[in-house]
Amino acid sequence: MKKVCVYCASSQAIDSKYFEATKELAELLVSQKIEVVFGGGSSGLMGQLADTMLEHGGKIKGIMPKFMNEVEWGHKMVADFEYTETMQERKTKFLENIDGVITLAGGTGTFEELLETITLKRLGLFTKPIVILNTNGYYNPLIEMLNRSVDENFMQEQHQEMWQFVDSPEEVIPALHTARPWAADAINFATIRKED
Repeated sequence: MKKVCVYCASSQAIDSKYFEATKELAELLVSQKIEVVFGGGSSGLMGQLADTMLEHGGKIKGIMPKFMNEVEWGHKMVADFEYTETMQERKTKFLENIDGVITLAGGTGTFEELLETITLKRLGLFTKPIVILNTNGYYNPLIEMLNRSVDENFMQEQHQEMWQFVDSPEEVIPALHTARPWAADAINFATIRKED
């Protein structure tokens, strides 16, 4: 596990427990010499992630569309930065040459990034671990929705192996290491047919 992508919030107005979990996770990533790719923001959990990584000598790379940086969203202290033309290009770059994805609490941008990555994994276009840190039970409604999608045959039961939810930062890295392997031919069971 050398490099991970972290999806997380840009909001500064959220409860301190989310910042604390992000700080703790960043310290653990640095201690394991795991490089991070993130959205490049300077505020919210993105800012906390970058600040902590840099404070402890970790490696972090920001990826951000140019139009976001033009309104000064980019983290000024992150030296390794890549600018894209579009949000879609940014999401593609997030997943290049990484060993796993970690999702922290966030809003619609974080939801979109996570669900697109799960969709790509379902199609076999992304095969790496996806670990979701469920701080304060934030993602409990998503767990319920994903389970319901299986219960009602929108997804196969084995699709639940595409992700892992954990409750504490200490569980994230072990979860990345113990994730079930996922094959590039997953597209063969991506859709549920009536005879299934």
